[in-house]
Amino acid sequence: MFTQKNNILVRDVMMSLDRVPVIGESVIFKEALEEMGRKRLGIACVVSEQKRLKGILTDGDIRRMLLRVQKPFSAFFVDDALDHAIQSPLTIEPAHTLVHAVRLMDEKHIWDLPVVDGAGVLVGLLHLHPAVEALLGIED
Repeated sequence: MFTQKNNILVRDVMMSLDRVPVIGESVIFKEALEEMGRKRLGIACVVSEQKRLKGILTDGDIRRMLLRVQKPFSAFFVDDALDHAIQSPLTIEPAHTLVHAVRLMDEKHIWDLPVVDGAGVLVGLLHLHPAVEALLGIED
């Protein structure tokens, strides 16, 4: 059973980009929040024109930033989203094992992990719930 779990790859479980909030690096913060709401995920991936991952915005990071930065809430809406993004996010490549990815997510206490190719181009997103379901759903 453990061997089967080691054979599942991130690419087999990751969410495709059409299901992920992906925004350009010049998008304003308000638009980033709207896209997160449309896709119903607590993360947005910020990409360059070449689709290279530039950063991520998460619900938790947004909450902590709002508490830390002392300015009116409405003033954040016109900021560039990238200004408030984590600009060196943890990522994983599609060929890594799902077991490795879930262990990494547990170690770092994160729910979502951007999936990038060798050139740093965003190709998907690994969300913890489908990852765990895939690992638990393997039959003996």
